[in-house]
This record gives sequence, structure tokens and C-alpha cells, in this order.
Amino acid sequence: MTAWPGRGPIVSGVLGLAALTWVLGGPQAAAAIRAAQPAGPSSWTVYHGAADGAGVAASVAAVNTATRAWTSPALDGELYGEPLVSSGRVYVATENDTVYELSAATGAVVWSTHLGPPVPSADLPCGDISPTAGISGTPVIDPSRGEIFVVADELVNGRPAHLFAGLSTATGKVEVTQDVDPAGANPAALLQRTGLTLDDGRVVFAMGGNDGDCASYRGRVIAEPEQGGTPAVFTVDAAADESQGAIWMGGAAPVVDARGDIWVTTGNGSVYSYSHPYDNSDSILELSPSLALEQFFAPTTWAADNSSDLDMSTAAALLSDGQVILTGKSRIVYLLSQAHLGGIGGQQATLGSACSQDIDGGVAVQGTTVYLPCTSGIVAVQADKSPAALHLLWSSGTGGGPAIVAAGLVWTIGRSGTLYGLSPATGAVRQQASIGVPANHFPTPSVADGLLLAPAADDVVAFTASASASASASASASASASASASASASASAAPSQAPASQASGPPAGGGGLPAQAIVGIVIAGLAVIGWVGWLVWRRRTSGS
Repeated sequence: MTAWPGRGPIVSGVLGLAALTWVLGGPQAAAAIRAAQPAGPSSWTVYHGAADGAGVAASVAAVNTATRAWTSPALDGELYGEPLVSSGRVYVATENDTVYELSAATGAVVWSTHLGPPVPSADLPCGDISPTAGISGTPVIDPSRGEIFVVADELVNGRPAHLFAGLSTATGKVEVTQDVDPAGANPAALLQRTGLTLDDGRVVFAMGGNDGDCASYRGRVIAEPEQGGTPAVFTVDAAADESQGAIWMGGAAPVVDARGDIWVTTGNGSVYSYSHPYDNSDSILELSPSLALEQFFAPTTWAADNSSDLDMSTAAALLSDGQVILTGKSRIVYLLSQAHLGGIGGQQATLGSACSQDIDGGVAVQGTTVYLPCTSGIVAVQADKSPAALHLLWSSGTGGGPAIVAAGLVWTIGRSGTLYGLSPATGAVRQQASIGVPANHFPTPSVADGLLLAPAADDVVAFTASASASASASASASASASASASASASASAAPSQAPASQASGPPAGGGGLPAQAIVGIVIAGLAVIGWVGWLVWRRRTSGS
């Protein structure tokens, strides 16, 4: 303790320097702190709103589907991904390889960046995306970096290629690009269909084949560093005599659990004989953050399922009690243990023929209840742990696109272009609104910043979503810091190319002192107090 007074000038100087650094150069530090905080009611930055893919917006109290809040202009291509929201801005990407920022207030285009020429469907060996294949997977946003990440299928020197790109959320400036086609792969045979997610500084996504499983490909999970560089890769059906094993999951993103492990489901492989070693096909896989295989589950019928194209085609549904639900084109629902998937035939319980058609896409999870995207209509399944069992709560025959939960309802988009809000208890329709026919049966809505957003074929429809009182208070408390950091990033960034269209500028920041300035003032005050205390001590010990 006697060393403190003698070091008073040093300590005070360090505190003062820290305060000055925070005030003058603190946006990056503030962004890093925000990155560690859970997403609030103003954010929906990844497929189904969170890394676990649960698709629940607990802070939303009501959605008004009687009238539209706004409808965006027609965009330059079809929408296969989910709209995202960050810091009061709406983002969406198209099959024409264009990324858009839309005004959350009006739906007008704020900026758009066209990454390159998409691949004409005629240039692919097969598939069902037409007339061009571009950005099919839902992007992901890292608010701490102020970047939105996509994987675009582009024509490069006249040949298909899959390019990873990171763009500034403030301006649309392209800040990183990287070719992510695996070595030795035929890019024309690959489709990047899953949503993107974040895990430990990497953007994680997966690849499979085009519809029809033509040409030669292998399913891959890829973890690309956010700044670009050498990715980690996990390959399904990796043996020399194997192929296929697509990871597409109906557009859902790989699920990241609390440990950072990655959960994906795989489609049919090329192995049809049980005498051949298991090939990681038609299964659920848990991978480490570095993409090492930790454990798996496959049904005992995996080889026959391969021959019948019975993909596991939903996201893993991680339940609150440590169980996991898995299903796909077989329509059989499997209950597993997260801690011990059990390998081949290791399920705890099954539920046969949960619905009459394929189950494809993301899931919504509330506790031990899962809302599954059967193409003939959403179904609700509940799990018991002791004894392990599955129960079909209801089968709606309504909607069918991957569901989310908000305002006490289960929201799904039907093929006819109707947005439905279903009772979670019975599946009965409680609200509905026409949005226009979607591009396919995989679109899923999102909820954030006072809006429920629903993608139609080439535009986004918004409805007003009111937050609960507690969520509104929390959002107001953090608005000043968030707006200040956003404004700082916007002021320091300059786009490398002129936006394709610009209807308005980025949203203005909130009033008052930014958070980093307030903290800086506090630190500076402590530094002054420390300096004064040192002077008093010095005067007393010197006798003057």
C-alpha cells in the first residue's frame, strides 16, 4: 500500500490517458462491449434471431396485421433468405447478388450493393432456382464490426464461383471478399443454401448440391474468418468412393450452442449398402468450433434413406431440458440426448408420420415444444424427458414456411402468400394477412425494431409490432450508445462504389452524450481525484 502515493502521477496519468482514449477513439471499444451483450428487441441479426435458431421474440407484445406499416419497392431479384435488422436498419439479399439496406421507417432503399453477375440457371447442371442463382442463404450481421456477411454464387471469368463477402452495414462498401469453393470441388454442382451464423470470430455456413443431386459434390461445413483467410472445412461423404451428403436444412443456419459447438443436419449420401461404413449422411452432427466431429446420430435405416432421398432437412431443435429433436423428409421425428446422440439407432423416442409432406427448414423452439415446418402446414411436437417420449400436440394444415414465435403466436408464411399467426395451444388461425406469393416455400418472417417483416417474392412487407413495456424501457436505455456508435462508424466510412440506389441517408443518432463520453468523463474525474489526493499526501509528508 505504501507504493501507491509514490506512483500517484503515473496512475493518474494512465487513468487520464484511458479517459482521453475512450472519449476520442472509443467507438471500437464500445462496439466490442455491445458484442458481448445479448440481442435486444431492436436486433434480428441471424437466421431465426439467435445463434441457437430458436426463432422466439419474447419481447413482442402484439402485431398489427390489419394494415401494412410499409411495403418495400420491388427489388432486383427473388428473396430466399430472411430479412435482418440491426441498429434500426433492415437488410435483405437477392438472387441477383445484391445486398440492400431498407429504411425501417418507410421501406425505401437506403443503399444497395451489387456484388457481381449471378449464375444463370442454364449454366448449372440442375436445380430449381431460376432465372439466376445468387445469394440464397440468409446473411448474418456482426454489429461489433458493423458488417453484414453473405455468400454469393457469381460468374467469375464466365464460370460459377462462390464468393464470401463482408459489407459495411452503414454504407454497403465491400470490405472483404474470399473465394470459398473447397479445393477440388466443382462450383457449378454446389449450392450454398443454409443461412450464415457466427461462432468465435468466424462466419459458419454449409453447402450441398442443386435440386436433383446432379453432378458430383460433397456436403461441406465451412467456417470462414470474418476478416477473410483460410477457412476450416468439414466434409460429408469424404471417402474416395463417396459423394453427396448435402447440408441445406431448408435454408436454416447451422445451430451454435452455448459452448460454441455447431449442429448441422445432412442429406442423402451415395452409399446404399449397410456393408459399407457409415458416411455421415442422413444424420445430425455436432462439430467443435474448429469443425472436428464430436458426435452424431443416424437412424438404423440410413442406407435405405440414402437410396430414397430422405434427407434430414430441418435445423436441430435444441430443447431447454438437454434434449434435441430431429426430423426431415422421412416425416419421422426423433428425440435425442444432446449429451449423447447415440450414433446409429441411438434415439430415445420416435414419432412416426408427424405430417403428410416433407418437413424442411428452420424450427421454432419454446422450452420443450417445437413448431416444425411441414410443407402441408405447421405441426407442434412436445418432448418429455422421463420417460422419454414425443407427442403431436396439433397439426394445423396452415402455412408451412419455417415458423417463428412472437406476440404469443406462431407465425408462418403459406405458399399462397398469406402470413398466419397461429395459436400455440391449438394451431388455430388467430391473425392473417396477404403479403404476395413468396419465391418458394422456405421464406420465414423476422421481428425486431417494432416491425414484423415478411419476405414475398421480390419485396418485403412490414407490419407494426409493439414491444412489451419492459423491452421498450431496455431498448430506450441502450438507444443513445447504439446510435452514437452507428453515427461514428457512418462518419468514418466511405463507400468504395456508388450505391445502386439511395432513397435516404442512414438513421440519425440519438441525442445526449454517447456512452463512451460519459464513461470517459467518469474516468477523468477519478484521475483528477487521484492527482489531488497525491498532492495532499505529498504536502503532508514534506512538512510544507
